[in-house]
Amino acid sequence: MAPPAPAPPTSPGSLRRVVAASLIGTTIEWYDFFLYGSAAALVFNKLFFPDSDPLVGTLLSFLTYAVGFAARPIGALVFGHYGDRLGRKKLLILSLLLMGGATCAIGLLPTHATVGSAAPVLLTALRLVQGFALGGEWGGAVLLVSEHGDARRRGFWASWPQTGAPAGQLLATGVLSALTGLLSESSFESWGWRVPFLLSGVLVLVGLWIRLSVDESPVFKAALAQAEARKSADVAEKMPLVAVLRHHWRDVLVAMGARMAENISYYVLTAFVLVYATSDHVGLGKQTALNAVLIASAVHFATIPAWGALSDRVGRRPVYLVGAVGVGAWAFPFFALIDTKGFGALLLAVTVGLVFHGAMYAPQAAFFSEMFATRMRYSGASIGAQFSSVAAGAPAPLIATALLADYDSATPIALYVIAAALLTMVAVGAAKETRERDLAAIRPDDDDEPRAASKASRSASA
Repeated sequence: MAPPAPAPPTSPGSLRRVVAASLIGTTIEWYDFFLYGSAAALVFNKLFFPDSDPLVGTLLSFLTYAVGFAARPIGALVFGHYGDRLGRKKLLILSLLLMGGATCAIGLLPTHATVGSAAPVLLTALRLVQGFALGGEWGGAVLLVSEHGDARRRGFWASWPQTGAPAGQLLATGVLSALTGLLSESSFESWGWRVPFLLSGVLVLVGLWIRLSVDESPVFKAALAQAEARKSADVAEKMPLVAVLRHHWRDVLVAMGARMAENISYYVLTAFVLVYATSDHVGLGKQTALNAVLIASAVHFATIPAWGALSDRVGRRPVYLVGAVGVGAWAFPFFALIDTKGFGALLLAVTVGLVFHGAMYAPQAAFFSEMFATRMRYSGASIGAQFSSVAAGAPAPLIATALLADYDSATPIALYVIAAALLTMVAVGAAKETRERDLAAIRPDDDDEPRAASKASRSASA
């Protein structure tokens, strides 16, 4: 069967609206998700696990943090299936509502002092909802932009939803930093920590208003029309998950391996650093650690589109490998700088680490989108990205905290990050370059056709 007819080009104004809708939506979702991680490091150990040793309480709060990652593969499967069947836009609206509702509910939760052991149980249940929603959010957001965008600048445009992660981190850390600076410690632990969670309700309304204003992906519309034509001709269409595992299982493994260093390094750099910098081992204040992550996240936000644009020029793989090598090489200097106990050194450590992380995170959206055929792209990209998070981002702060407790040293944590970087280098090194691929022409049974089709279309548009 012939590939889908080329989708009509998206106007610059429409593309900017799609990018804005994806960016603002992902910022809100990551704000909700990261807010939990920061609160787990700073206050949840006291509010929900008060009978534990402080470091054990932090481990338990990070365990509920990790539970959210366990739900992300389920979200990837469910949202991927229906996103490939019904469209990207509908599922993105649902994910935003689920995430925002769960976050607001966390802000209203009674603590251990009020309801006892029911408090951490309720906290864990809401964390599961957050993880489920985020498991479906990422794939839909990056695909909506990738499938609308100009093929020659796909890496640049698709990197903008990726900036939602540092933007969400920036917003979450900024709100927490302002509250810890303005309130006394007792006031923050009593009621101040609830404010940023309740603020999510206002942000969700803004995100919904913007997301409702954009159109469905033209590439998806064309593929859906072809699927309907096959259906009318009594040609059965496989479930997206089955099709992914049959035709794209190598790409799923590559995506999972590529995510290891990116995911692990990010949560060590932004979540575990709050534990390490404020521990007795270093002894910096909460405000100091939060301010360092806040400034570094702003730099991270600014550099991601630059890395995405570079991937349009030199390819996805070279830029990704720069990031993997960088975070591995930076692991020991990162902790050595923090151990000097100075704010400037802490800021430099986190900022350089996040710049290297951005070299992986920026091309990831286009890279994963270009691996899969349209009618299984949501499922394939989401499964590859989210299943790896269970082994990577979920336990990263937990493992790092446990290693610190057992060895009272950063050396095993640095080796942990280096091992993840090596695994990612192997996965990306084994992958094919995807920069030349035309999303509308990618076929599940032909790896060479997309490259040729894309080169022809690029020549025609030049």
